[in-house]
Amino acid sequence: MSTRNDMIAALQCRQPAGSVPIWELEFHAWDIASGRHVVMGREFETLSPGEQDRALHANAEIILSVVEQMHFAALTVPGSYWEIAPGVPAYYWLPPEARFRQAHILRDKAPAELMLAGISGGVMSMPAAQEYVEFSYKLFDVPEQIDQRARTGLANGLENARRLRDCGVEVIVTASDVADNHGPFFNPEQMDRFILPYMHEWAEGIKTMDAYSILHSDGNLAPCLDSIAQTGLNALQAIDPTAGMDMRSAKDQVGDRLCLCGNVDCGLLLTGTPQTVHDATRELLLRCKDGGGLVLGASNAVQMEVPIKNYRAMIQAWSDHGRY
Repeated sequence: MSTRNDMIAALQCRQPAGSVPIWELEFHAWDIASGRHVVMGREFETLSPGEQDRALHANAEIILSVVEQMHFAALTVPGSYWEIAPGVPAYYWLPPEARFRQAHILRDKAPAELMLAGISGGVMSMPAAQEYVEFSYKLFDVPEQIDQRARTGLANGLENARRLRDCGVEVIVTASDVADNHGPFFNPEQMDRFILPYMHEWAEGIKTMDAYSILHSDGNLAPCLDSIAQTGLNALQAIDPTAGMDMRSAKDQVGDRLCLCGNVDCGLLLTGTPQTVHDATRELLLRCKDGGGLVLGASNAVQMEVPIKNYRAMIQAWSDHGRY
């Protein structure tokens, strides 16, 4: 099993004494990996308070059994709000208070060598499809409204982070896409006004909580990778291969300042074979593990639809090639 010491070393851009740590931004495949059922989403909402509490305890037991199988060094607390369409909730989420309760239960039941991560928000993202045009106009026509949105997001994110920290969470994530496959959504002036200062303030706030900070962003971040590395973040997750991001190139550019997490292609995990997943993971590890500052995982969330044999092939490649 990769351990919290391995994870801490990687987050500090050092080479762990043991193995490349394994951590997923979100892992949705608990049911298929365990043969049991975690209760979330609308199903969870239909339960009585007593049934909900029992479900959270059962969820924790199932999740931690899979964590042990998969050798995770850190676990992201379930509960982020996923949508299958605007306003239509998908399966993988918990109501806010239940999410914090789930974090408490996981911390109580988890072994000490497992770190907990939680998604807080805090840094503004590029707009969702339904507000893309309106948001884009506001950037130029009423930038003070964007300033306010960024300030509000930061305040809310830090408050969420404090609550997660009180639950025993040690790694705080802001899932904040600032780029697509073509490059950063925001131009350099907008990055300097609306994104980078808040990224810095959020990272500093997380540091004062004695926790580690991770930014998740999809897209081609190459043009702003140096700027992100200067904000004080501990790590960046995704290093999106579908946008042309290469882990080795990113590590050469910022690996002494920023731990990099990923980047086994989610598409490959979904549609590849166990052999192609194993080969890609092996190549990633052999090219990028030396010197540390690397956390192994998928390039985004591991969806329920991912064939578990493919994910296990990734873990087998780690077992074969992930030790120092």
